[in-house]
Amino acid sequence: MLAELTDCHAATEPAHLAPQPRCVAAPTSGVWSRITRQARDAAEREPLLRRLLDDSVLSQPTPARALSAILARRIGAQQPDVALHALLLEVLSEDRALLPLFEADLQAVTLRDPACRSSLHALLHFKGFHALQAQRVAHSLWSGGRHDAALWLGGQVAQALAVDIHPAVPIGPGVLLDHATGVVVGETALIEAGVTILHGVTLGATGKQRGDRHPKVRRGATLGAGAAVLGNLEIGCESLVGAGSVVLHDVPPHSTVAGVPARVVRAPLAERLTSGAAA
Repeated sequence: MLAELTDCHAATEPAHLAPQPRCVAAPTSGVWSRITRQARDAAEREPLLRRLLDDSVLSQPTPARALSAILARRIGAQQPDVALHALLLEVLSEDRALLPLFEADLQAVTLRDPACRSSLHALLHFKGFHALQAQRVAHSLWSGGRHDAALWLGGQVAQALAVDIHPAVPIGPGVLLDHATGVVVGETALIEAGVTILHGVTLGATGKQRGDRHPKVRRGATLGAGAAVLGNLEIGCESLVGAGSVVLHDVPPHSTVAGVPARVVRAPLAERLTSGAAA
């Protein structure tokens, strides 16, 4: 599944003309040591935050314990539920695929969001990052057949963070949910590696389909704020959907669409070159 989520589908441009896919940084062993160092520095600069930093990072013996403590605090409105914390810690400790995904997402935020000041900043304060990590835990539960627990966790995240991503949705590494408020992703959607989704985006159904009825967002695509993508369609690799657009048909790779309904406003480079030569 991870290979499916990270492979860019066939591009429509020659290799020497096609834009390079957005880099998805590989997880590194130095991520947690860097976060710990940043937490110590922050505690020295700002005594007000010492208790938060100690509870969240400095006193936690493992990355899984740190992340579970942070997510439980955020989802629990600063008063984490014991059962919620225990569930998060159980899954993060047992599913070895989750922490590398967490590190890739963290690096995506620090590399692609200019408002992010550090890895620690994203880890402690970025709601979209928290919602994504909680969804990954819920997806692990769903994949293991624990559907009731997965749906319960998804409901807690939706209520606390206003982000509603079905636990069945597979999400590739290095994804950025920017601001994230109002993001809704339906059950049969797919989000591949390196995708950027801004606030208010809907990956929904048309209401006329059953079964596989939600969009598939391919590697490196960007969905602008308030975009609605409806139906079992594809948002092509490295494509861009403009803010407020309503997408009802497939979006070609390496293209830009905008409007209601969305239309191609910038075609792939090879197509533009071909059109120019024909003219």
